[in-house]
Amino acid sequence: MELFPTIHTNFWDAVIAVPVVMILTQLLKKFFHIKPVWVPTIALIIGLLISVFISHRGNLLAGLFMGWFYGYAAIGSYAALKTTIIAYKKRKAKRT
Repeated sequence: MELFPTIHTNFWDAVIAVPVVMILTQLLKKFFHIKPVWVPTIALIIGLLISVFISHRGNLLAGLFMGWFYGYAAIGSYAALKTTIIAYKKRKAKRT
């Protein structure tokens, strides 16, 4: 008996799922004017839904584990991208 599920990371996990979560989160934020405090929770829920019902259906533990990965990877990627853009704009404004 395995205590932990065997989870295989594939192309879907690495390249498609996290950007899909980011895009869906941004679309929902734009169209429904969601408060910023709720955006990470929504990204996590979208990640869980995609993982459990699409990419890892049939294995609930793997779906939940990878759903957390999708959601939090999207949150972290968005935060890093936003911080980079803000730093770039500040640096560019400082030079002029």
